[in-house]
Amino acid sequence: MNYNNNILYGSVMLVFLFAYSLAKSDDNEIFVSQVGATANIDLEQLGSGNIIGGLNSTHGSMTEFDLDGATMILDVNQIGDNNKMLGDINADSLTGIFDFDGDTNSYTIQVDPGNSNSADNANVNVDVDGSTNTMTLDLATNSLASGADIDTIVQGASNTVNIDLDVDSATNYIDLDGDSNTVNYDGDGYAGAYFKLEHDGNSRSFDVDQQSTQDNDWLRVTSSGNNGSVCINQDDQGTSVGC
Repeated sequence: MNYNNNILYGSVMLVFLFAYSLAKSDDNEIFVSQVGATANIDLEQLGSGNIIGGLNSTHGSMTEFDLDGATMILDVNQIGDNNKMLGDINADSLTGIFDFDGDTNSYTIQVDPGNSNSADNANVNVDVDGSTNTMTLDLATNSLASGADIDTIVQGASNTVNIDLDVDSATNYIDLDGDSNTVNYDGDGYAGAYFKLEHDGNSRSFDVDQQSTQDNDWLRVTSSGNNGSVCINQDDQGTSVGC
């Protein structure tokens, strides 16, 4: 099944349901381009090998998944293996609810990657259940956003969580449960940030870089398990640090 070319403008509420059927192909596609304020968008895919497009989409060379507008609610639910969610979001007051269940999936969430909007007051909730998944969240550019609240829950083994926040006064919380998981966090800003990581499992790898310009950052990592590596760098001069 191949669903694409859904292009929408204005204030809108969208609901997409792509159901997996054993009698039909399991490779579905969602192509969305939205421009306008107060959008409420719900995307759901059931099955394996599906794509919510943008960035490096394949299958039928689909692109887009480009959402632009203020006061946006985006609810994404993908259930299955080998799925991808890719795309760009430009919005103030974004509420993002992302629920992914399955293995070997890839999720890339970019908010204002082109440095064209302020992306203030983002409230992003991510729930990943499964193994060998890769989740990437890139929020704002050059500390344009303020008041971000990010909550990520991951349950499973061999997952990778990449979070890059260029925001003021961000709160970032990760709850990670499973073995051989990786977290890469890079936080920048001008008004301090709060980062908390709670982990239970073996053979973990954590790289945490936190740098605010002339301000206070708060960081707490609690990990229970054997083996692995942890590297934490903080710099209140706003200069680059790394593990």
